[in-house]
Order: sequence, then C-alpha cells, then structure tokens
Amino acid sequence: MRTQQKAQPEVMVVDHDEAMRIFLSAFIAECGCQPVAFDDAEAAVERYASERPATVILGSVAFNGSDGLGLLAALKKIDREVPIIVVSNQGRTTTIVQAMKLGASDFISQPFDKSDLQAPLINALKQHELTREVASLRQQLQSENGQSSLIFGDGGRMSEVRELINRVADTDVTVLVRGESGTGKELVSRALYAASRRRDRPFVKVNCAALPTELLESELFGFERGAFTGAVQRKPGRFEFANHGTMFLDEISEMSPPLQAKLLQVLQDGEFSRLGGKNDVRVDVRIIAATNRDLERFVADGHFREDLFFRLNVMSIFVPPLRERRDEIPILADHFGKKYSVQYNKPRAEISRETMALFMDYDWPGNVRELENLIKRTVILGSELPIRKEIVQAIAKRRTAHGSSSAPTNGHAVDGTIDPISQPKVAADVPGENGNCSLKDIARTAARQAEREIIERMLQRTRWNRKQAADNLGISYKALLYKIKENGLDKAS
Repeated sequence: MRTQQKAQPEVMVVDHDEAMRIFLSAFIAECGCQPVAFDDAEAAVERYASERPATVILGSVAFNGSDGLGLLAALKKIDREVPIIVVSNQGRTTTIVQAMKLGASDFISQPFDKSDLQAPLINALKQHELTREVASLRQQLQSENGQSSLIFGDGGRMSEVRELINRVADTDVTVLVRGESGTGKELVSRALYAASRRRDRPFVKVNCAALPTELLESELFGFERGAFTGAVQRKPGRFEFANHGTMFLDEISEMSPPLQAKLLQVLQDGEFSRLGGKNDVRVDVRIIAATNRDLERFVADGHFREDLFFRLNVMSIFVPPLRERRDEIPILADHFGKKYSVQYNKPRAEISRETMALFMDYDWPGNVRELENLIKRTVILGSELPIRKEIVQAIAKRRTAHGSSSAPTNGHAVDGTIDPISQPKVAADVPGENGNCSLKDIARTAARQAEREIIERMLQRTRWNRKQAADNLGISYKALLYKIKENGLDKAS
C-alpha cells in the first residue's frame, strides 16, 4: 500500500515576463512548493478564487503601474488573509506604502537574488499555515463536543470516564458526577447530554450554591402570582424550561433539606408544585448532579438526605484530579494555548521545557481550571515569567505547610522513582534549646529549605546556567546569585 504524501503548498506567480516566471517557478520548486504561473492578471484572479494557493508572488512586470495595485486589491478582496509578496523594479516610497496599505506581506526591489526571496517566502507560507490553523481552531471552539474531547485528554484515567459516558449517555438514568473543584465535572455532564437521546432538547444548568434557599426554590420550581411580595405574575421554574431535556444541578451538596425533599419528589414522581401553587406540574427531565463534597459523610452528619443520595447515585462518574493524570498536562496546556491565542488575537503561547517541568511538579489544587487560567494569563501577558514565579511560590508554600519538601508527589518523583530531596528533613535542622522550638521557627526553616531545594533543582535542570535559572524562577539574576550564596549552593557548583 502506497503511503500518501503530504501535498505541496501551491505558490502562484503572476508576471508578463516569461523569463521572470521561469526563474520564480524554479525557485519555488526548489523550496519544495508547487509553482502555478500566470502571465494574465484576470486568469490569475479566476484561478485564485477557485483554488486558493497558499501564497502569491507578483513579479516585477505585473506590478508596474496601477495594474499591479489593482491585481493586489482584487486578490485581497477574495481573501484578505492571503500572503502576497511583491517584486518590483519601482522602489519609490509611495509605491511601497500603497502596496503595504493594500495588504502586501513583503516588498522586494530589483535587483535581487534567491536569498532575498527565500525568507519572505518562508514567512508567507508560515503565515498561511497559521491562518489555516486559526480558522480550524475557531471551528473547533464552536464545537462543544470537540472541545470536550480535548479537555478529557488521552490518559488512562480519563478513558474510563469516557467509557462510562458512552455506556450511560443514551439511557435516562440519573448520574452523579463527582470530583474536586475544577476537574471538569460540567464538561462531563455536557458530554452526557450531547451523546444522549435528549440532545435536541434543552440543557438547563443551575448552581445550587449560587443562590439562597428561597431564591433557589423559585428558580427551580417557579412561583404563582401573589406567592410573595413582588410576585406580580406567574413565573415558570427551570424544571419547566428543561421539560423533555436535561437538568444539570451543580454543587448539589449545598441544597437545603427542604429543597432536597422537593427534589426527591421530582425524581420519584416527576411532579412538583410552584411556590404558592395548588396544582402539581408534571415534567419529564433527566437529572445530572455534580458535587466536590463527600456526600456519604454529609449523609452520616445529617446534612444530606439518604434517600435523595440513593436516587442521585444511580450511576456515579468520578473525575480524577489533574495530579493523578499528569500525562495530560502537556495536551491540555497546548489546547488552552491555542484556544486563548485565537480568542484574544494574541501570538500562540509555546510552553517551554522549564515551565512544563514546573507544571509536572506542581500539585494543581485548582485542577484543570487552574491550569486553564494560568495559560490564559500567559497568552494575555505574552510571558511565562509571572506564572513560573507563582508556581514556584505555591510549591514552596505547600511544602512548608506540609513540613516536607515534596508533598505533591508523596516522596516520589514524577517518573515513580524515589526523589531523595523530597523526603522530610526539617526536624533535624530546627533551632531550639533542649529540643524545644516554636512553630514559627519550624515554618521559617521549612520555607528556607524548600526554597533551597527548588533553586538547586532548577540549577541542575539548567546545568547551572544561572541566567536561565533566574528567568525560569521569575527572579532577577542578582537575586538568584544572592540566594545561591545565602543557601550555600555556590560551594556545591
């Protein structure tokens, strides 16, 4: 079976001069592209409208006088993103300014050789590829399912989640989605909805923690006119809007006991009454609930109804925290970088190896949402330094709080081997008399030790390139030199 080769990008050449067309076509072929040459502007415009080559080169004769400007404008009218390189023997400033105003990506004056044209052509092809990628991303961002599949990643833990979604999506069973804050529970819920038989019906989300009990009840179940002061007309509740569709109840653990009883009635009988209402309202709604709490403990403590828990927990899907699926961090970081570069019209954020190493060491208490916010900030600011500094400080603070140099990885490196610098060794270094010391002394010592170990590890990663290490840690070069001396690391180098 023959392997399909990647198609060569087409580059259009327009010039009345046959010798110039032959020269440019040969150069384009040498660059690994497919040349398409025209000596007629009208034919070139017609071909471009139907085939859309990656780049256009307007030769010197084609661009002489107003004809060249007219051709440039005509091509830009078809596609304002098309990169156009102009080659002209007219080096007048006014001509160059006009060409650039019309959207030319580069202007080359004669005489020139191949080396003068090589960089502009490479840049034009990169610009075309980036434009295509942005268009593809915009289309992808409009597709909720496409986005969800990226957020779920390719790791083994999330493959179990996808398998459960596929198994229960087309049923009407109630699903309880569980997991820490920021792990993507709403995305799981929307994926269940998108793959269900109710996908053409409404999807209604209600955050049970966002409203006080009285407002939440009226939001969910609606009210009749005169039910309370200000109820001047009847208002349907969210359950009525979700009829024949799906209701997503986020943070279900925060619902008050009276509302829990009313929700139980909906789950059992498909009925409820509006506030101030005398008649029951029947609805057909599939319920998906989500929580980041230990509902079994809430039940044991009397904060959550046991019968409601059993009704909600017909099928349970647990979304693992990001620290348990670290292999997905590079995929997610790349996805968010693309997403927000498109959304904010900023250059694409390329995460360096040093920053990715910090990502892999970090414990991610905010999970995927925290990673998304950090990448968003990187795209907006155009720099990794602020988030590097933030992560380094967070790692040091967490290790100090745990009295250990590596709370996130539980004494193990990312690759599973024992990390010698991750073991607790604070007690032996704590100052004090007769074995006694204050908590402040312990915290101060732990913080110094955590800082020393982070700096040492970064220096090892950069092979003691102090300038690079300072950049990675988000501190000045002088500050790093001071800390190296303060922590006795200058003797280790």
